[in-house]
Formats: sequence, C-alpha cells, structure tokens
Amino acid sequence: MSIASRHILQQTEVIRALAQSAIDMAVQSRSKAPAEPMQTPGPTFRNERVTPLPADLLRDYIRHVGGDPSWYRGQVPAHLFPQWCFPLSTKTLKGIPYPIAKVMNGGCRLEMNGPLPAGEPLVATAQLTSIDDNGTRAVLTQKMTTGPASNPEAVTGYFYPVVPLAKGGSGKAKPTVPADAREVTRWRLKRDSGLDFAKLTGDFNPIHWVNGYARAFGFRGVIIHGFSTMARAIEGLNRNLFLGDTSRLTVFDCKFTRPLHVPADVGLYIDGKGGVWVGDAPGGPAYLVGTYEYR
Repeated sequence: MSIASRHILQQTEVIRALAQSAIDMAVQSRSKAPAEPMQTPGPTFRNERVTPLPADLLRDYIRHVGGDPSWYRGQVPAHLFPQWCFPLSTKTLKGIPYPIAKVMNGGCRLEMNGPLPAGEPLVATAQLTSIDDNGTRAVLTQKMTTGPASNPEAVTGYFYPVVPLAKGGSGKAKPTVPADAREVTRWRLKRDSGLDFAKLTGDFNPIHWVNGYARAFGFRGVIIHGFSTMARAIEGLNRNLFLGDTSRLTVFDCKFTRPLHVPADVGLYIDGKGGVWVGDAPGGPAYLVGTYEYR
C-alpha cells in the first residue's frame, strides 16, 4: 500500500526537530572548544499538550506496520510514541560531548502500563538519564513517558542511542537467529518502505530513503528505521500470538543489531521463552534481538 504524501503535512514538529539537529551538528562540527563532561540525569523536558493524531494517519500507520486498525479502536499504538516524543528527545541530546552526526539507534525498551486514547491530548516527557562511555563507544539512555493527563505514564519508553568512538569492531560475534527459533510471520519489505515510514512518523533521516546519502554513511544502500522493525515485530506478536488483543503485550525490549537494507524478505522468530528475533532464517543474521513480556 502506497502511503499518501499528505501525511507529511502532519509531521511539522518532528521535521522541525530534525532540522534543529542538523543545525546543531553544523555548529558542533565548527566548534573548536573542547567538549565538557555532561552531568546525568539531565533536565526533564515536557510537552503538556500533544495534539491528537489524525484518524487517517493512525489507520495508515497501523496497516503499514502489519497491524489491524480494528484492534485499536479509540486507541493509539504504543509503538508510535517516538512520533511525538522525538522532538523532546532531541532536546535531551543538545550539548552532549559526542559527534551528533554519528549517533545511531541502538535499541528501545517499551513498557505499556495503560492505553493511549486516540482523539485526546497527551502529556509527554523526555530526559537523558545516563551515559555509558567505555572509550570505544558511548551508549546514551533517554527515558520517555507519555499518556493522557489522567495517566501520564501510560507508556514508558527508553531509547538507547549509540555513538561509536573508535574504529574497529567490538570483537563480539554478531547475533544470529537461534537454530531452534520458530518463525511466526514473514515480511517482504519494499525499497520505499523507509520513505513510507517517514511520511507516517516524520523521521526523514535520508539514510532511510536516499541511496547516495546512505552510502556516504557506509551503508550499501538505504536501511529501514529501527522503530519500523520494532513496530512490525510487535504487530507480528499481536497478530500471531495474541490474536489481535493488543492489551496482552506489556514489555518489548530490543536491540537493533544490524542495518536492515531494503528491499528485504525477513521473518519474525520466537523461542517460546520470551525471546524474539527479526532475521533471514534460523542460524542466519539477526537484525533485531529482544525479549517480550505479556499478561
């Protein structure tokens, strides 16, 4: 299904945040002043009134990531929370003593404590809570909360941006899908999947839809958003394990372990013990590795 370009007009806050990040990168690259250590936890940024998302955008987003809009009557999928939390999350990174241009999405933990009502303003917060710098890479932890005024922490999310600091790998073998993992569904991701996800969320980072830009950053072509892979994995569980009952899943915790180039044909795998993977086949490379909890 092709995603309508009109949804771009509904992404002004996210696009503005991306533009500000680009400006911050340019300023940082020209600055000759030595970076100063950053104190954590940092300040908490708040948005007291997140404007409700249009019904047609919610419908198209849910379908795009493999869900069914009928499962979410009157509700917003929890995995869409980066759409309105991203502008706050960029504020938490301003002034970090690391090259902003090199920041990569390392993973996400999503805790679902209550529903997000559609058509109702939401509250959102963001805070940089910790920095783990071992000299070769820095892992940042950003805590986000969102929900209605009556339950402002209905959803708690943790982003894990990673900044590589030294050349060379960690020496650890890249994760693979376990040989005994069971495939529960499979997706064929089109070349324009990244652009379609950007239209629905506002994350127009060019590595997801401009081949030349992606190659300039060391990829062989465009890669899909980590949050798109996560959302598809969650909806795969909703469809194939929970029969469309979106209230069953309570925690989804994952790492993005390899860039997933598109087009691609990949599967969602589980082990029956709460483990989940997105990869090519059992024994093959894993692009997402995680765990999930449910009631």
